[in-house]
Amino acid sequence: MTGRHRDLNYARLTRGGFFLGLGLFALGAIGELAIGATGIAVPAWEHRLLVDAEWIGVLLALLSPFVFGIVLPLTE
Repeated sequence: MTGRHRDLNYARLTRGGFFLGLGLFALGAIGELAIGATGIAVPAWEHRLLVDAEWIGVLLALLSPFVFGIVLPLTE
């Protein structure tokens, strides 16, 4: 096994991961705001799903540039 990562496009992966995280965060935040603004009752699992989307979105947006932009190119 070689040290190469099959010629990955790190810039594309970095941008894609960042924007995916940003999208997940926005989806969760907009969903929570919509539920709060309309005052509708939703099951607990739907509320938890939106909160988890926000957390995962933040982590993905913060870790993608570090992993795909710094760590993986240095290990090659």
